Amino acid sequence: MSQKFQASVQHRGDVSYVKLGGVIDEDNELGELVDKIPTGTAVIDLGEIERINSCGVRDWVNWLSKLEGNGTRSVLVECSPAIVAQINLVNNFTGNGVVKSFYVPYFCPECDEEKVLLVEASDMGPPPHEPPTCRCDECDLVMDFDDMPDSYFAFLSNQRKLAEPDKINGAMRDLGRGGEPEKHAAAQQSGKNRVRSRASAPAIQPGAKPSVPSLPSIQRTSTQPVGVGSGANKLPSKPPSKPPSRPQLGSKPPTGPGSRPPGMSLSGAQSFGYASGPMSRPVAAPPRGNALVFVLIAILLGAIGVLAYLVLTK
Repeated sequence: MSQKFQASVQHRGDVSYVKLGGVIDEDNELGELVDKIPTGTAVIDLGEIERINSCGVRDWVNWLSKLEGNGTRSVLVECSPAIVAQINLVNNFTGNGVVKSFYVPYFCPECDEEKVLLVEASDMGPPPHEPPTCRCDECDLVMDFDDMPDSYFAFLSNQRKLAEPDKINGAMRDLGRGGEPEKHAAAQQSGKNRVRSRASAPAIQPGAKPSVPSLPSIQRTSTQPVGVGSGANKLPSKPPSKPPSRPQLGSKPPTGPGSRPPGMSLSGAQSFGYASGPMSRPVAAPPRGNALVFVLIAILLGAIGVLAYLVLTK
């Protein structure tokens, strides 16, 4: 048997359990299984099929035709996403057989995990078909369906009803997992079916979330102003945290030699009445109020004179 393709056949009464795995291509060796499957019902497990090419599809359709010609009825179980894609593309891919169960693909963007959930075709109900809710085993968030519902579940619209389901289920319990029916039933109930990480994703610890790279910090390496010397392309130094203090109104100005409020320039000190020389005293501000009064009196007198002139010339 080819290393790319694996097959095994077991029997329980008139039910044969055929398990296929690997790749179905031109080296599939399906023809060798025809004589190993007697008349009756063939339960074909396709859960381990990873890929099938055009040559494999041709040989698969011919193989099912030979089984049906021998009086064997086929039931497809645990169809992988690769098989479901071919069922939707090739009209006679299932022949006269029935799809009992298939895997539905999901993806968790939070954990970058893929998962396929085993679904019974009879549980999907009438169209339109929607994917069942599936939660991530790592973060417990609802996973995204990793396909288009209309195209992935299209084959269910032409699905035939499964005959003798109890008989098929009994054979699968006895033969389904190579003599491990208890393990198979536990896997079906847990819902944690075939979880795998994407190949390109880094390893993530359980419960951890993907880290976001931190932004590079800006280092201030020069205190020179922009455009001066060799530091023209560097950022200016950090401005002072608060402006220079100004004297409060009504406060007594300092009287020491050269005294002025800290942080105040010479011109600023003079504008507020401080001198820069020794033994300086406050400089008297010009009497702005008196000058304004004189200007107003002069304007008033001028207006009276103009009015008197106009009265006397009439």
